[in-house]
Amino acid sequence: MSSSERERPSAALKKPTSLKPALTVIFVLLLLFGSAYKTDASLAKLVEGIPEMGKLFQDMYPPDWSYFSTVLGPMLETIRMAIIGTVVGSIAAIPISFLAARNVTRVPLLGIVSRFILNLVRTIPDLMIAGVFAAIVGYGALAGAIALAFFSFGLVSKLTYESMESIDPGPLEAMTAVGANKLQWIQFGVVPQVMAQFAAYVLYTFEVNVRAAAILGFVGAGGIGLILQRALDRLRYDQASTIILFTLVVVLLIDYISTKLRERLL
Repeated sequence: MSSSERERPSAALKKPTSLKPALTVIFVLLLLFGSAYKTDASLAKLVEGIPEMGKLFQDMYPPDWSYFSTVLGPMLETIRMAIIGTVVGSIAAIPISFLAARNVTRVPLLGIVSRFILNLVRTIPDLMIAGVFAAIVGYGALAGAIALAFFSFGLVSKLTYESMESIDPGPLEAMTAVGANKLQWIQFGVVPQVMAQFAAYVLYTFEVNVRAAAILGFVGAGGIGLILQRALDRLRYDQASTIILFTLVVVLLIDYISTKLRERLL
């Protein structure tokens, strides 16, 4: 064996350089400290604010439990907003998911346009959509439901068409071989493979929408956020504490139920 042949294994087992990870860490640290400097964020200011945080917690305790009857109605409205937004957005997501999936739509232009629409919808924050529709249709739950419908449409569509693109192509090829038309191809080859994932995505979106709906009230879109804003404006931190605790319990309960249902589906 020649000397060059003996040197090849050692060259292949050469220890990788640590320059790239080191440069990545340095870049991230520079980005972090640069952002903190430009936003005037510092740990010292956070420490200085701890006494004020203590005063705030003192004002929030004990919660005003008598305010619970006032909170119940807006909380139910928040859940209704999440239900409407999730259902409407998920139904609208079904056709565009088929158009966006590359293995389902054979016309590239349709796929490109569909994915562009989805990217555009996901780019706009739901708070901005809620604020716009609050100005159009008036302050209240309708503006919040519309904003959540847009958010649900973008999220469910993206997750669903990505699931479609990863399905097993075997059943589709078999149906094509026996002469199935496009509708049969989708009904019996695509839908059964993504139905469970789609239902899980809808549940997850509803779970997210309940949390989001609690914030939309700050832009006049109804729900629990509206009375939370009023309580904070009046410096009634004991009432704000009641709202926050009730919202926390409701969100945790919905998260638990949604997680269990998704575990059964997947």
